[in-house]
Parts: sequence; C-alpha cells; structure tokens
Amino acid sequence: MNNFLNTIYNNKLVTRPYNYYFQQTKMMNHSQPTVRMKPDKQLDCNLSQDDGVWMMASSFIIFTMTAGFGLLESGRVSSKDEVNCMVKNVFDVIFGGLAYWMFGYGLTFGDSKHQLGRFFGFGDFFFDPERISEDDSTDEKGISYSLFIFQMSFATTTSTIVSAGMSERIHLKSHCFISFAITLVHSIAGHWVWDQEGIFRTMGVVDSAGCSAVHLVGGISGLVATLYLTPRRNRFAKNGIRTVSDPTKAILGFLMIWWGWLAFNTSSNYAVTHGQWTEGMRSAVGTILASAGGGVVTVVITRYATKKIQMDMLIDGMLASLVASTGGCLYFTPWQATLVGAIGSSLALAAYPVTEWLKIDDPVGVFPVHVVGSIWGMIAPAIFVYRRPMNFGPPECNFQTSDEANGLLYGGGFYLLFLQSFVIVVIATYSAICAFIILFIMHHSPIGLRVDKYQEELGADLIEHGLAGVNVMTYTLEKKLDTKTLSAVLMIIVRWRAKAKLGAMRRKQVHDSGLVTPKPTENVEMNVIHRRH
Repeated sequence: MNNFLNTIYNNKLVTRPYNYYFQQTKMMNHSQPTVRMKPDKQLDCNLSQDDGVWMMASSFIIFTMTAGFGLLESGRVSSKDEVNCMVKNVFDVIFGGLAYWMFGYGLTFGDSKHQLGRFFGFGDFFFDPERISEDDSTDEKGISYSLFIFQMSFATTTSTIVSAGMSERIHLKSHCFISFAITLVHSIAGHWVWDQEGIFRTMGVVDSAGCSAVHLVGGISGLVATLYLTPRRNRFAKNGIRTVSDPTKAILGFLMIWWGWLAFNTSSNYAVTHGQWTEGMRSAVGTILASAGGGVVTVVITRYATKKIQMDMLIDGMLASLVASTGGCLYFTPWQATLVGAIGSSLALAAYPVTEWLKIDDPVGVFPVHVVGSIWGMIAPAIFVYRRPMNFGPPECNFQTSDEANGLLYGGGFYLLFLQSFVIVVIATYSAICAFIILFIMHHSPIGLRVDKYQEELGADLIEHGLAGVNVMTYTLEKKLDTKTLSAVLMIIVRWRAKAKLGAMRRKQVHDSGLVTPKPTENVEMNVIHRRH
C-alpha cells in the first residue's frame, strides 16, 4: 500500500509512503524533533484542507516575486538589456519549473530508503499523485499538489538569483539549460536540510525558509557565474561608467519582492491548524521587523558614506535583511528579528567595497545580498534560537521541537553554531563546484555561453529580441569623487564661469554700441546637447 500521508519534521512538511509513516511513528519519542503523528482515531493531527489552501495561496504570492526579480534586475542593468532580463526571469519559471516537475521534487522528497537516502531522494519523478494509488483520499492528493506547487516556487527562486549574476553577458539559449540545471542543484541541497532523512536534517540544522537551500545555493552559483563570465565591457575601465535603465522600476521590483517575502517566510510552517498558525504569525512579524531594522541601518550607512540615499545600496541592504531572516524566521522573536535584519544589512553593505576592489562585476548585488546575507542568516539561529514551548496545538500530536539545541544566548552551547557553520561550508562548496561544472560544459558546448564583445555592445534586446530603440530613461550612477576628479570638476566650473562672464561682457558691449546681435543658427542648442551625450 503506497498512499501518501504527510508529516512535519522540525517544521518542514514531507511526504512518505503509508507503511513507512507508521513505522516511523512507532520509533519516535518525545525527545526527537517535530514529527506529525496520528495517535488515535479521535484526534486527527494530519494536515487538513485549510493547510493545503494556506500553502497554495502563499505559493501564488511567492510567484509574484518572479515579476519583482525581473523588474529589479531589468531596472539595474543598462537600457539595451532590460527586456532580455525580464524574458530570462520568465524562462526561470518555465525551465526551472519543468526541471522540478521532472526530477527536482523526487530528488528532494522522493523515497529515502536506499543506501544514499541521506543525500538525495529517489522516485516521484514526473510528479503525479493520481498514478500512485486510487486509495488516496481527496485530502491526501490535495496536500500533495499544494506541497509541490509551494516547493516549486522556492526552486524557481533559486534560478532567478543566478540569472541576476549573469546579467548582460549570457546567451538566452544557454540560460535555458543553466536554469534547468540549477534547479536540480537546489533540489539536492533541499533534501539535505528539509527531508526527514536528509543528512543535515537528522543532525538538527535550523533552516526555516531556505536560507541555505535557496539563497546560499543561488548566491554562490551566481557569484561563480559572474566570475566565470568576467566583467562587462568597460565596467572597471579608468573612465568607465555604470548605467542603469530605470531606478524606479528597480525599486518597484524590490517592493514586489518584499511583499512576496512575507509569504515566503510565513508559510514555511506549512500549517494553520492545531495551533500552528501562531508560528506563521510570529514569522510574519519577524520578517517585517527584520526588514525595518535593516532599512534603518541601510539609510544611516548610505547617508553617511555617500551623503545621499543611493538606490542600489537601499535595495541591497534591505534585501540582505530579508535573506538573513529566513534561517530562523519561525523562531525569532520581534527584537531578535530586528537585530538579525540590522546586522545582515550592515554586513552586506560592508561587502560593497570588497566587490569593487576585487573587480567583481555584480550588477544586481548577488554577492552582498545572497551570499553575505545567507551566511549570517544561517549563523543567527545558532545565537538566538530558543525552543521554548510555543503552544503548537495538542501535545499528543508532538508538534513541538526538542529543547536540546538552543542558541548560544540560551545555554545551547556551541553544537548548533558548529553545525550551522558546517552546513554553510558544505553547501557553498557543493554549489560552487556544480555551478562551475555547468558553466564549463555550456562554455565548451556548441550552444556557447558568453556573448561576444560586438553583441554585448549592441545589447541583448536587439540581438535576441529584435528590439531596436533608445531608452530615454537611462541613468548614470554617481561615483565617489577622488582628489583628481574633484580638481578636474572644479577647474571645469571655474572655466565655465569665466567664459560665461566674458560672454556677458561682450553682449553688453554689443548692446551698448547699438549693433545688432547676430541671430543664433538653428538647432544650436540641440547640437550642444548631442555633443554632451
């Protein structure tokens, strides 16, 4: 009998065969991490229709983050590539979603009863609950469907992070294969931290909403990609400038991501019944306060460092605070979440000079946001997590987690800190190796990887999509003035004022002498404007 029932292990939902479910139920005791059990016929602790609707509705909101990522990315690249960036985010859902349906879901939540079951799942490929057994109830199938769409929204988010790191430098056709492959890389890492038999889950890792499986995998893969592809043309040249197509679009994209992140974190408990809804509400408050704490720090730092509120620093600082909140969002109290977000933003902004010094061409801030932010997000639970009783429903259901692995501030010792750090190192190394292999294969395949200098100069909007035109909303990002540049600017101002004063004197002399001032030639002003640009 192979019906699919659902269990929650340390606040993560997984599916297991019917007979396996009851074998595990007999083996569990109350000192072990959270497992959903059904102790008797009178008390039903399984997920219900309300839980499925909760996951499905949250999935729809999370998918709006794709539009946000597209707007954010296209708004921060040059105007000749903004449409291409939007198309790539569409492709991330298309090809990433296809990869997750074909193999990803099975690699994460497939059967773990084999020799390598702690490292990847096997089975449930080409996901279809209808073919498993006709004995499954409507609720069981509904839960399976909602779980799949929810996890798919996480998986496609990983590929959009990598897409941002490759902006303006990669062929669209090669992006399709990379999006497909990166989704599978995420799926195996997800098995380690989310599945009941996953190697890190059995060790007690805390990753509530994909801090390692989503953001660290995507961030490290994106960093490897931007290093492999080398910087864009003239990005670090002596007189090179960095242009963005539309800052307003980028900020709008951030606001959509911010909105989606509330569902991203809040629904990671997978349930609203049996008192579990309080866990989600705490996560929602923690998420918004983490971004508020990070926002305040970001405003202070960017104002102090640049004397302005710079668009890219504001966006990246607040996104880093949200990434930092994902690791322990189900546990953080309001003051803890605020502090975690503030520290995450400060660390991300501190990474800005490092990327410039190392000449890492990171158009959308993948390194400070998703690498630095996720590393701190995994460390934070080892400091702040306190697994006190939280009123998660009937004690017979054994929803509550173990009290044995608290953070440093609550007498938990260094075990959780060591474990979280070990997970960071392993997943970062795994992601870097996989990303390099994928890029290397694509680079040496007939499809190719990087666009040539001619195509890069013309832009992907023209080469890939046949869109020829001029975006009048192109902005140039202001660089910090050094002594040499400041002297040159001051000299230009002095010369301009001297010429303006001399011209005014000449016009006054002509006027006083009664001579007619020569009529300016037509379109002089337009010619001056064209020469300036």
